[in-house]
Amino acid sequence: MRYIWGGFLYLQDVIEQSLGVCPQHNVLFSMLTVEEHIWFYARLKGLSEEQVSAEIEHILQDTGLPHKRRSRTSTLSGGMQRKLSVALAFVGGAKVVILDEPTAGVDPYARRGIWDLLLKYRQGRTIILSTHHMDEADILGDRIAIISHGKLCCVGSSLYLKNQLGTGYYLTLVKKDPEPSLSSCRNSSSTVSFTKKV
Repeated sequence: MRYIWGGFLYLQDVIEQSLGVCPQHNVLFSMLTVEEHIWFYARLKGLSEEQVSAEIEHILQDTGLPHKRRSRTSTLSGGMQRKLSVALAFVGGAKVVILDEPTAGVDPYARRGIWDLLLKYRQGRTIILSTHHMDEADILGDRIAIISHGKLCCVGSSLYLKNQLGTGYYLTLVKKDPEPSLSSCRNSSSTVSFTKKV
């Protein structure tokens, strides 16, 4: 099958080899080991057996899972499963990678490990990542697009968006009076508002 994309003619197998996807939920086979998953996805991408062996070692080292190489994925922690799922999107040297909430549902330690993996793999690739975490977008994104209710609101670098939209916080404190009978004796208000614009 052939596709015309931006004035260029692409064959489907070329597109498949250049594209990696990680959906929001892990797509792992419980009966396969970590090594077998990497082998499976590498062969799907058309890598030779020799290339597959190198890819297995590379992915195992980058994910910190060499000690789990022969473990079934069903025995891995949630963070390890997610890290493997994200890494599988990069198998075969995919140049365009789409990640749907890659850190959803993982603990802070696993989240940081996934960030490190993405920062390591970003060179020479286009990564499209969706997230609900602004700190994640700030750390990982060169350009950030904010979508609200299905509509694109703004696009730009983190610095540009901060300059346009501002940063800061709003804090409202409401003090509960422990003894209502004493409240009439006090002259101070029980509500304090504080606004700081940075």
